[in-house]
Amino acid sequence: MSKINDIKLGLKFSVSYFSILPINFKENDDLSKKDILNYMLFFFPFVGFILGLITLTILNLTTNLAWISSIIAAVVYMVLYGFLHTEAILDVVDAIYAKHSNKDAYEVIKDPTVGAMGVLYSVVFVILKISFLVFLFKNHYEFHLLVVLMLSRLMVLYNIKLFDFKSYFVETLKKSLSSNCLIFSTIFVSILSIFIIGFKFLWILILSFIFLIVVTNFLKNKLGFLNGDTIGATLELNELFMLFTILIFFV
Repeated sequence: MSKINDIKLGLKFSVSYFSILPINFKENDDLSKKDILNYMLFFFPFVGFILGLITLTILNLTTNLAWISSIIAAVVYMVLYGFLHTEAILDVVDAIYAKHSNKDAYEVIKDPTVGAMGVLYSVVFVILKISFLVFLFKNHYEFHLLVVLMLSRLMVLYNIKLFDFKSYFVETLKKSLSSNCLIFSTIFVSILSIFIIGFKFLWILILSFIFLIVVTNFLKNKLGFLNGDTIGATLELNELFMLFTILIFFV
């Protein structure tokens, strides 16, 4: 019973932490347990799948609004994860430009205030993301979104596993993330993705993993460290990259 409860709490924690979907916990629920954090990470790609299903449902329900329905669905997707990862782009860009000015990049990235460069880059990113999603929807490749959302979150698990971070919480997640969790999550995502779009998913998987390694090393070299914000920024950039890849090679 204890293991089943840990799995249940891991799923609930993953949904509550990585989305705005309402989840309730009991006062005596200990979410800091290693096993619960492990299951939390395991279900992270599944959270992406859930958000994707909700997004496509909104798209279908508003189909009578023509192209506006695609914009609504694209915005709804970002709202569903509370712009959690998008916010990271602001912080990372501000930190990079602060480093160029010989300021402490880590202090800047932890500062709750937002700089002009971060805002400008994040606005460009949001415009691109909405545009790519609208183009994807209008060309009837909407189910590819489910694969992108699962893969981008699966890459976060690899990011945590392969790199070291200047963050107590992320390092705690790293210690909690088991190899079995990573393997089974990869198998789960792969089987579901192949069922959705076929074996061309493997190309997207390979390219997204290469992109992850390149961008993470780039950010590490630019900032001198990695933390939770760099993970969020990498997730967002990887989603944009995968959407662009699909639009270029498959649409």
